[in-house]
Amino acid sequence: MLDSVKYGGSHSEPNNSLSKGAINVSDVSIVFGKGEDEHRAVDNTDLMINSGEFVCILGPSGCGKSTLLNAIAGYVKPTTGMVRVDEKIVEKPGPDRGMVFQQYSLLPWKTVFENIAFGPRMAGISKREASSIANTFLSMVGLTKFRNRYPAELSGGMQQRVGIARALANYPTVLLMDEPFGALDAQTRLTMQENLLDIWKESGTTVVFVTHDVDEAVFLADRVLVMSAAPGRIVEDLSIELPRPRNIDMIVEPDYVKARKNCLDIIRTESLRAFEQQNQ
Repeated sequence: MLDSVKYGGSHSEPNNSLSKGAINVSDVSIVFGKGEDEHRAVDNTDLMINSGEFVCILGPSGCGKSTLLNAIAGYVKPTTGMVRVDEKIVEKPGPDRGMVFQQYSLLPWKTVFENIAFGPRMAGISKREASSIANTFLSMVGLTKFRNRYPAELSGGMQQRVGIARALANYPTVLLMDEPFGALDAQTRLTMQENLLDIWKESGTTVVFVTHDVDEAVFLADRVLVMSAAPGRIVEDLSIELPRPRNIDMIVEPDYVKARKNCLDIIRTESLRAFEQQNQ
């Protein structure tokens, strides 16, 4: 389990004990541009995510998945409606929401250890406490032996593990992930999915994970939210009734096959709609 770390004047603990990380998206629309250049990326979207849930957002390319995630992160402001995390309106990025992108976004001139300790140090944490936090998450992602390596000396999967550790080092209540494994090969991707589930179980953090991969969504999630073709809105909220912990053997289980087919049918319909829109 995570060690209790003195953080910001109090002892931070795994979020499953704090029961935080609830997300409420209320009637959110996001529009870019004006006039003939106007693009409605997200349209009148409502969703609720409970504390500690693992939720995947799935949909055809260009449906607004990343835009919706960025609104939760605070990088994009809704045109109408609002986003709340733990009943607090999201107005800008904050340490309660960690973000992991497809690109690794590590500081190339800093070591693995320094990249992870960077966030706590910027938050005003002492060097000693930041070191303790970095060591905790180095261990959690299995990179203690690589603490003094630089990002360029790591594989893609290892760099993404550093990215996850760096995001968790601020003890966020919500971890937002935008196709984080999209650039990895198939075998590394599966390993990273299994590692992520272990990290999620240990940290208790709410995870919102954007993907276009149906198998990834079904394997990871408690719920899969399927978005429509643009303008994006939630058209299905599918509960994934698979036991945890999960492993690769589950892909032949009837419940997995059923959930996968449900997702594929919906995605196919929405992808055809998107194709038709692009050719009008």
